[in-house]
Amino acid sequence: MPTLAERITGALVGAAVGDALGGPVEGYSPEQITERHGGRITGVVGPWHGDDWRTARPLAPYHKGDGHVTDDTLMTHALVRVYATVRDHLDAYAVAEHLVPDLMTTPRWIPELEAEALPLQRVFLAEKWLVARLHYGHVDPREAGVGNIVNCGAAMYMAPVGLVNAANPAGAYAEALDLAGAHQSSYGREAAGVFAAAVAAACVPGATPDSVVAACLSLAKDGTRAAIESVCETAARFTDFESALRPLREAVAPYDTVGADYRAPSLGARRPSRLHAIEELPVALGMLVVAGGDHRHAVLGAVNYGRDCDSVATMAGALAGALGSEVPSGWAKQVAEASRLDLHAPGTVLAEVAREIFARDVLRRRAHESAFTTLAGLR
Repeated sequence: MPTLAERITGALVGAAVGDALGGPVEGYSPEQITERHGGRITGVVGPWHGDDWRTARPLAPYHKGDGHVTDDTLMTHALVRVYATVRDHLDAYAVAEHLVPDLMTTPRWIPELEAEALPLQRVFLAEKWLVARLHYGHVDPREAGVGNIVNCGAAMYMAPVGLVNAANPAGAYAEALDLAGAHQSSYGREAAGVFAAAVAAACVPGATPDSVVAACLSLAKDGTRAAIESVCETAARFTDFESALRPLREAVAPYDTVGADYRAPSLGARRPSRLHAIEELPVALGMLVVAGGDHRHAVLGAVNYGRDCDSVATMAGALAGALGSEVPSGWAKQVAEASRLDLHAPGTVLAEVAREIFARDVLRRRAHESAFTTLAGLR
C-alpha cells in the first residue's frame, strides 16, 4: 500500500505530467488533435504550430509543448511554497499574505517563456485578478473572488489542499472553499472545494475511483454535483478513453457555460450560476473512472479530450497519483528536464508539512474534547 509521502509525491508529479502533456493541444477538439498529430496523443508532443510558436496566434508567445508545464503547475507549486511557509491550514488571508507576493516578487524559470520571469507574467487573467484585487484593491480576501471569470482557475491548483488533508475529504473541501474565496466565486469556487476533497478521498487506504466519486457527490452542491453525477454515470459504461471521448463531452455539455466552440464562448460563459459547473473537474473524474485509476490511461484520455485539456489532465493526473497509480517514469523525467523543475521536491516538502499539520490537528481536537467534556459534565 502506498505511503502518505508516496501518494503526495505521486499526486504532484502526476499532475505536472498531465499538465505538460495537455498543454500543446489545449483548446482543440479530439478531431483536430487527431488530424494535427496523425492519431491520438500517446506522450509528450511539440507545439501545435511547430517552430512558429513564438508568433503563431492565439498561443504566442508561449512555448506550449516539448514537456513544458503550464500555469497549472506553476500555481500548484506556489501553493506548496505557501504551505511550507505557514506550516498549517490555509485560508483566504494566506493567499493575500503569501501567494500573491510569491507571484509578484520572485522570478522563477517559466518553461513556456523559456526565461526567468515573475510567475505573474505567465499566469492567466483569472489569476492576475488575485494581484489586482488583493494587492492593489485591498479587497477582503474572503470576498475577492467575486466578479472574477468563473472558470477552473482556482480548482486547477487545489491538489495540495487535498494532500495536507489526506483521507479527510470534508476537511479538504472546507479549507479549499475558504482559500479559493480569494480567487473565485460560484461554481468555480465550488469546483476548487470538490477537487481538493477528491484528492483527499483518493488518499484513503483502499480508495478506488468509485469511492473518490462517491466522496465528491457527498459534498458537491448544485450544478457541480449534477455534472459529476452525469459524467461519472456515463464514464462507468466505458473502459477505454477512445470510446468515452464524445459521450463524456455530451454528458457535461448541459452544465458547461463555454459552449461547443471553446475559443469563442458565448456571452453567458463563465458567469456565476447555481445550475452550471466547470467542465474540467467532472471530465477528469470521468476519465479516472474510465481508466480504473490508471495514471497513463486517465491522463491520455484527458489530453485527447481537448478543450481545456491541460487542466483536465492535471486533475486526472493528481487523482490517479494520489490513488497510488505509478506515474510513467519516462514522462516524469522528460517533463522535469524540459521544464527545469525538480518534480519530486514539492512532494517531499508537502509530506513533511502534512505530518506537522496532522499533529497540530490532533492536539487541537484533544483540547476541544477535553473542554467539551468538562463543559457538558460528561466526566
